[in-house]
Amino acid sequence: MSKSSWKRAGVALTAVAVVTGVAGCQDGDSKAGGAKAAGPGDVTKVLTAAYEKTSAAKSAKVKMTMTMEGAGADSGTAELSGVQGWDPAVMDITMKGSMLSTGDPEGPEQIRMLMLDNVMYMDMGAKQAAEMDGKRWMKLDLKAAAEASGDKDLQKQMTGGLESMNQDPAQQLALLLDSPDLKHVGAEKINGMETQHYKGTLTFEQMLKANETSKVLPKEDYDKLIANVKKTGLTGYETEIWVNGDGYPARMDIGMKMKQGSMTLRADYSDYGAQAAVQAPPAGETVDLFKMLKEIGQAGAEAPQG
Repeated sequence: MSKSSWKRAGVALTAVAVVTGVAGCQDGDSKAGGAKAAGPGDVTKVLTAAYEKTSAAKSAKVKMTMTMEGAGADSGTAELSGVQGWDPAVMDITMKGSMLSTGDPEGPEQIRMLMLDNVMYMDMGAKQAAEMDGKRWMKLDLKAAAEASGDKDLQKQMTGGLESMNQDPAQQLALLLDSPDLKHVGAEKINGMETQHYKGTLTFEQMLKANETSKVLPKEDYDKLIANVKKTGLTGYETEIWVNGDGYPARMDIGMKMKQGSMTLRADYSDYGAQAAVQAPPAGETVDLFKMLKEIGQAGAEAPQG
């Protein structure tokens, strides 16, 4: 595999890391029905109805911007746009921005990512195809990697993490309904639409409690996670949602502040129920990153020792 191909593999992993980071800020499996004490009855009623409509819509078009400041090499911006579905979990998005940069002047300005059946596919471009026998798509099957490890807890963590890469706005609504200080801010126009603005905060412990993936962690690992997060200075998540006249979220904002810096995420949604028909790239145009690395490792192990 050429040096430039390895760089593109790094770009692919960077893209997945960014999407996973976005997921980590929104992941959860909270149920809106458990939030009756979240705030005034009318606020809870509106957001519960929005949760139910969004959950039933199963898909939407999305434009996301994730910005990190004061975090050293991790600082920068990622812009993602496309269509997503959450029942079943599928995604077809294009990512661009400074977070995608790897210091390679020939690196891609943007990368398209598909997700279906718990597998991510990343389009590495025509140059990648020329260097890899026409294979321009990088395949990353975390479920297969986890199963190969033989570790059941790891399998649950990795599979759950991959599924949560696909952002379900209904989950964020459910989480906001768990906020102890949920409130109605007022009416605002967003993207030409009349909306109602709602705001709330959640502590890290509350977010983690709602996160199904965290529940498979052994107690020792769970305690380490809590300790490490406390070291970062993260106190909680500020969440804002704008609900349009049709009862769907038009925009969601999430903000986090830590000792090293801050992270903000803005997601604008439209066309709820839009078809999210995602198909896997042809096998002849796909290279399996996990399988390739496994074969390279086996070749190294079988090589005669000096």
